[in-house]
Amino acid sequence: MRVWLGVLLLVLAAPAPAIAQTVTRVSDGDTIRVLLNGKEERIRLACIDAPEMKQVPFGAASRNRLRQLTPVGSTVRLRTLTRDRYGRIVAEVFHQGKNVNLELVKEGQAVVYRQYLQGCDRNAYLPAELEAKQRRSGFWRQDEPVLPWDFRRGR
Repeated sequence: MRVWLGVLLLVLAAPAPAIAQTVTRVSDGDTIRVLLNGKEERIRLACIDAPEMKQVPFGAASRNRLRQLTPVGSTVRLRTLTRDRYGRIVAEVFHQGKNVNLELVKEGQAVVYRQYLQGCDRNAYLPAELEAKQRRSGFWRQDEPVLPWDFRRGR
């Protein structure tokens, strides 16, 4: 009985399996839309935060890179974590076997959203961000970068 209870708890605690979806739109550097069960759904990329579009030129650069990584019409897989307060699905997005969220961080096109890192691999995201900072890649080229959440708060 104890073994079955342990197996049941592991199954219930496991993240949702990745589901294949078609990309219909890339809104910004951390939001895409996909066709899910015949309905278009907004997907907020989990565990990262991309520069806002008004953070010129970094917001547009981040969105453009996400468009390259998840082209409209391409198939992505989602590892859904939750829904946010805006009704968006929060998920890790995979395209051609690559974790798109993590790739954006590695390239300096997004930062790790530490406040919402639960459910993601800290041991992958945090070192990736540190390397991007050290290389001064993308967003980290700035002398005094304003993190996306600070930029939003200042608005």
